Amino acid sequence: MFIQFFLALRSAGVPVSLREFLTLQQAMQAGLAEYDIEQFYYLARTALVKDERHVDKFDQVFGQCFKGLEGPAASPGQPPVEIVELPEEWLRKLAEKNLTDEEKAMVEALGGWEKLMETLKQRLEEQKGRHQGGSKWVGTAGTSPFGANGYNPEGVRIGQEGSRNRRAVKVWDKREFKNLADNVELGTRNIKVALRRLRRFAREGAASELDLPGTIGATARNAGYLDLKMVPERHNAVKVLLCLDIGGSMDDHVKLCEELFSAARAEFKHMEHFYFHNCPYDLMWKNANFQPAYRMPVADIMRTFDQSWKLVFVGDASMSPYELIQPGGAVDSFNAEPGQIWLKRLLATYPRAVWLNPIAEKYWGGTMTIGLIEELMEGRMFPLTLNGLDRAMHRLMH
Repeated sequence: MFIQFFLALRSAGVPVSLREFLTLQQAMQAGLAEYDIEQFYYLARTALVKDERHVDKFDQVFGQCFKGLEGPAASPGQPPVEIVELPEEWLRKLAEKNLTDEEKAMVEALGGWEKLMETLKQRLEEQKGRHQGGSKWVGTAGTSPFGANGYNPEGVRIGQEGSRNRRAVKVWDKREFKNLADNVELGTRNIKVALRRLRRFAREGAASELDLPGTIGATARNAGYLDLKMVPERHNAVKVLLCLDIGGSMDDHVKLCEELFSAARAEFKHMEHFYFHNCPYDLMWKNANFQPAYRMPVADIMRTFDQSWKLVFVGDASMSPYELIQPGGAVDSFNAEPGQIWLKRLLATYPRAVWLNPIAEKYWGGTMTIGLIEELMEGRMFPLTLNGLDRAMHRLMH
């Protein structure tokens, strides 16, 4: 089986050497992945894959070679396999409403932003107790547009830990997200290469770097006596404002965004970052927990950083259309002006701007707001891939 796995990887274009295959066998003999298919998967991937570009091919071959593999049954005379008690949290999940696609199609939205807000106000005035499984009241596990753990094509999420169906147009909860890590190394190497297209070097700081041509010339003029010449270090003088969408549907792209953030930290000496959720309105934050101490008015950002800065948005551009076109449409706050107004102001201040989208470009047509933001960006939206980064950096320089 292992020989077939090795040959299948080679046939799929994964450059696996015989030495790496022997390393995997030695690790198996040492008992690093006994009778556990998941442990074996990670062990094999660690031993056999040298470049993250081959991980997808490895996964496909692994799935074909080991499909249906299970752990060993109990041997005769041995005690039966231990039955594990289900955690209480799993049992509570049974109360969540999980509908088929046909059942979801039968649940109708209330019919617009004003109707949704008006109906929520009425429900809060009328409701006197807890409800579960219904279609009208603020409750749980139902098809009402208000509550948690249910389904409605357009509603207000209240009291649910996280997103499930991504249909909420408003979230009645405190929003606290996690900062993107800037020390992630896996996968950042190729991103750094793409970001290096955005370079304009200048010498800054004290003279601490050897000027080899100057030293050779000065020594020659000094009759062969060594005359060291020093110059300041060269740094990338490009200035970048990095604005990152955080939370909600962006949770699916945290790893990729952390790799980008880490690479940008290393590549640009002059970089400022801010967080927003779905769309930048009148406020953005320096910390993803969105505490008042870290918020910064967008108007102050535009006054503090002049138009020589290059603006880079990172987000999936996937949200309720109300967030872009409707005052008060922000999912977690009340915005006096629509999101598109603030986007236009930022783009007018920073003419060199791009939007990086972690969603594959072929799926952009399936989300209305991706099209709206791409139009606002005047075609300067690029996929968050190596090719997309290369195109985006080229666009920023011209």
